[in-house]
Amino acid sequence: MMSRLFLSVLMALTLALPAGAASRIKDIAMLQAARDNQLVGYGLVIGLQGSGDSLRNSPFTEQSMRAMLENLGIASEGGRARAKNVAAVIVTANLPPFVQSGARIDVSVSSLGDATSLAGGTLVMTPLRAADGEIYAVAQGSVIVSGFSAQGQAETLTQGVPTSGRVPNGAIIERKVEASMSDSASLVLQLRNADFSTAVRVADAINTYTGSRFGARLAQEEDARTIRIRRPKGISYARFYAEIENLMVESDGPARVVVDERTGTVVIGNDVRISRVAISHGTLTVRITETPRVVQPEPFSRGETAIEPFTEIEADQPDANVALLDGPNLQTLVSGLNRLGVKPDGIIAILQGIKSAGALQAELVLQ
Repeated sequence: MMSRLFLSVLMALTLALPAGAASRIKDIAMLQAARDNQLVGYGLVIGLQGSGDSLRNSPFTEQSMRAMLENLGIASEGGRARAKNVAAVIVTANLPPFVQSGARIDVSVSSLGDATSLAGGTLVMTPLRAADGEIYAVAQGSVIVSGFSAQGQAETLTQGVPTSGRVPNGAIIERKVEASMSDSASLVLQLRNADFSTAVRVADAINTYTGSRFGARLAQEEDARTIRIRRPKGISYARFYAEIENLMVESDGPARVVVDERTGTVVIGNDVRISRVAISHGTLTVRITETPRVVQPEPFSRGETAIEPFTEIEADQPDANVALLDGPNLQTLVSGLNRLGVKPDGIIAILQGIKSAGALQAELVLQ
């Protein structure tokens, strides 16, 4: 029953949209100039309630704490610090395109040492650098942690990840990344999923629009991912892209079956086909039971009570059904798998066997 429900939900989700459903250009492509830049920094989170780094196991935390105090004009020479309310962290963020100095972005904070939780902590001013080594933002603020950890003498309960959190709007942009489109002679679109058919359809849709709007065909596909658009006259790049990004295009892509063996998730694309093939699926269950027996000696004998091992092995192999699968469309394929009455893990094994037999006309992606 669970496998039938699983396949029914899978079929409903996949068939919710018709084949070749139209999408906006902005949803399937992005401007090459409009790219994010990754930032990273090293900092300290203070104000923890005894859940910070143990300075004996994380010497870099103590070194960073002493350096910070010295920069603030506080002498830190002397005995070893024993504070447990400080944690060394790595701070990461994505710098959006076209962002200006003074804007704020979110940052992620992750523990670097052996801290047990960052809840209630405050991130101290942390410079964030890009791949070129330059500082582009500075982060500081209260860390929000969704997970928690509770510990007693005999049990520990942890939910989520208490050693990782976020600081919403915690970083201020100090330097912008130059990404001006006003000087470029063309716009370059990058498809999120590379496909020659989709690239041609995007170029045709743009040329149809620009032909009636500007009297010229301005788009040209270059490969499976790139479409180059020439700059029209008498209109800004921002306004021009705002006009073409909402054009509807039917996206395409190769047939795929995605399998996640860890969670038992199977996602079957709408264009997946299966040649006629016969399948028999059954499982063999072996049960081994150890039941030691106590053996008593004969009366008035000098024997000793002993324990005799006793092992019982049972093998159970349920009847395996043989089914014919012929999937000219997704609904027929799912219905055929549904008739087998197997669980999701069995469906994964069946799909792998069909692929090995050469009957699966799609790419099998294992995660």
